[in-house]
Amino acid sequence: MITNIYLVRHAVSLYTPDELNRPLSEKGLKDASKVTELLSYENINKVISSPYKRAIQTVEGTANHFGLCISTDEGFRERKLADCSVTNFDEVILKYWEDFNFSLPGGESSNFAQDRGVQTLKSVLNQCCGENVVIGTHGNIMVLIMNYFDKKYSYDFWKSLNMPDIYKLSFENGVFISINRIWS
Repeated sequence: MITNIYLVRHAVSLYTPDELNRPLSEKGLKDASKVTELLSYENINKVISSPYKRAIQTVEGTANHFGLCISTDEGFRERKLADCSVTNFDEVILKYWEDFNFSLPGGESSNFAQDRGVQTLKSVLNQCCGENVVIGTHGNIMVLIMNYFDKKYSYDFWKSLNMPDIYKLSFENGVFISINRIWS
């Protein structure tokens, strides 16, 4: 039985220091409509999201289109880089990707974040066998999950992602088959 997981990186958001409640920008809201349009052909059975507002807003139209409620799961939230704000973001992210054990104080190493995301995904696979599931999430955790199944998804791939972006991960009886891009 085939299960398809559609990992949706959130659209562009307005910057606020409040990570949890940061909303989509006007452009992000328009792009979220394209997410809905693309996924409207996929016979979606369930919609799950990170609890962050920007991720929820990106998949909200898809849930509405299929008459579904969005359930939230902390396992799909973005990786925490540190307890405080990071000023040299690009350098820090590169370091996290180069050394999967590295973390700043209060941050999640790539190994830790990947394990969190993959275990949450495996739980979804167990609960939703044979279904098509949309997951609203964030770029770094999304690519860490994909990297677990195929190492070609790494830092350079993460840097090339769009906001939003959609990748379909297919599994047969819980066994990984493929990753395909849906966004165009």
